[in-house]
Amino acid sequence: MSLALATPAVASEIDEATIATLVESVAVLADGGHFEALENKFADEVEVDYTSLGGGEIEVRSSSALMNDWASLLPGFDQTRHALSDIDVEVTGATATATAKVVADHYLDEAVWTVTGGYRYCLALEPDGWVITAMAFDLASEEGSRDLLGAAVERAAQSPNAYVARQQTKEAVVTFLSALESKDMEAFAAVLAEDVVQDMPYSPVGFPKRVSGRDDLIAHYAMWPEISGEADFTDALVFHTMQDPERVFVEYTGEVEILTTGRIYRQIYGGLFHVENGKITLFREYYDPIVFAEAFGLTDGTAALGQ
Repeated sequence: MSLALATPAVASEIDEATIATLVESVAVLADGGHFEALENKFADEVEVDYTSLGGGEIEVRSSSALMNDWASLLPGFDQTRHALSDIDVEVTGATATATAKVVADHYLDEAVWTVTGGYRYCLALEPDGWVITAMAFDLASEEGSRDLLGAAVERAAQSPNAYVARQQTKEAVVTFLSALESKDMEAFAAVLAEDVVQDMPYSPVGFPKRVSGRDDLIAHYAMWPEISGEADFTDALVFHTMQDPERVFVEYTGEVEILTTGRIYRQIYGGLFHVENGKITLFREYYDPIVFAEAFGLTDGTAALGQ
């Protein structure tokens, strides 16, 4: 029996079971370090209230920022265990609330920090299913030292979780493309590794297919601020994650006013990026060479990028 054909009472029970399972999965995925899957359980923006534990203010965070926080902390422990109980769900149409008691154990070396309290969740029904829009923790008691938090953060930073590494990889790509948009060549240079390589296997005749080394790549783009006007490379970014968190394949479009030819360069790109320690070591760029040559005047000698 599909949910669409279920009676209202049965449909409500299904929603309650789905939400209870979702709440349970948050604890399981967080303890297991599966932050990509965990991000999908949250809305794009989430209201987060941990004021009972650490003071401060209620915050509105993006789901990716929240995951980055957790991925920068929880894997630094030897193990965490969030044991939930007494999950209670109330559904009202396309919104819902859920509460759960929790005992959270955090293990590091020979020490344990245990926090007891409760979670309160707000949820919304989106096209792909229920997601958490707000969460709050109510502290009841704790045992052990909070000093374990700082130690866990330090340990996690020494060996970043794959989620954190993927976020760093994406950030480097966005910085690279944004710098080209804004003609900020200092930011462009800062995100390049010393031994960076840009491959352009489909570049047209008369244009290099590979540039190696940061200095040579900076020289290759030296004329960019002079020959380009309004530019957009980041409005339609699509990231395809890979098993190696330091690598990502990116689909994006480009629209640039080429000042020296008076033409508008419209291109569809594919780019393979390899990022180590926040620096791009490889950028393999795929594009239509005919569109490129026409826009930059390579066929008639009107203009070209610095080579």
